[in-house]
Amino acid sequence: MKNILADIKSGSYKPVYLLYGTEDYLKKQFRDKLKNGIVGEGDSMNYSYFEGKQPDSREIAGIAATMPFFADRRLLIIENSQLFKTADDDIVELVKDMPETAVIVFVENEVDKRSRLYKAVKEKGYICELNEQSDQDIMRWVLSVLKRDNKLISGQTLQLFLTKTGNSMENISKELEKLICYTMGRDEITVQDVEAVCVTQITNRIFDMITAMSQKNQDKALALYYDLLTLKEPPMRIMYLIARNFNQLLMVKELTENGNSSSAIATKMGIQSFLVGKLQGQARVFRTSTLRRAIEECVSLEEAVKTGRLEDRLAVEMLIVKYSAA
Repeated sequence: MKNILADIKSGSYKPVYLLYGTEDYLKKQFRDKLKNGIVGEGDSMNYSYFEGKQPDSREIAGIAATMPFFADRRLLIIENSQLFKTADDDIVELVKDMPETAVIVFVENEVDKRSRLYKAVKEKGYICELNEQSDQDIMRWVLSVLKRDNKLISGQTLQLFLTKTGNSMENISKELEKLICYTMGRDEITVQDVEAVCVTQITNRIFDMITAMSQKNQDKALALYYDLLTLKEPPMRIMYLIARNFNQLLMVKELTENGNSSSAIATKMGIQSFLVGKLQGQARVFRTSTLRRAIEECVSLEEAVKTGRLEDRLAVEMLIVKYSAA
């Protein structure tokens, strides 16, 4: 990432860039930074955008070979092309012998590092993998955004905020914008502000549902389920997320009993470290045998739905009722 920022600052660009990974927000940010640095805003004469599988390689080569119009460079952004999975000899040859007056920026979700195109980009340009950020990086980023708007937030409030938003930077950015607007005229963002304006993601609603089930609060668990149905969430997706939450609880319980630290558990499970404590608290209420049985029941009910023996909405309701019964 620092290399891209250095190129933009110096105005000296590689002939080709590849931005790929799971963090869409960062890919979009660096794509747009490169675009503004290379051709600036509003320059449609020297900017071409291609999106979708297998773009026309001859058209791309033709544009790259065309001299820029009253500018130093042409920019071609090629997004979600899947060219790094399915070889296109013309594109590979273009990357190997790029005109000095053109820059190509590829933006992809997944790439095959063994592909000829990947190797050509690595040799001639710069590759940047942009995946989900660590807890510390996300927290630092949130604090830096709030600092620009002269906002303060406590560690406890920040953790509440992130449990609601999840770790998608795109979603965090939208929720931060709402918070900043909501607290206009005040310096500090409070727990009450977060509760008032931030939307709880479905995974966190599922967590609350499991908590209600563990507390044998059947009315609350069912109310949360019906809320999700009102929000047009498919019952089988809800079932999948309940099963995933039960599986996380089982993993946390077993790892904790085996003497693993919270940070080690977070690393092994690939989750944010501050979520480990919440999962540990929730897991204490359940016996290991109960969690195993609940996971098996989810599989059994899913099979019943797929074979037509049970209606999907009823299947989830039966699961909730069973594990929230006093």
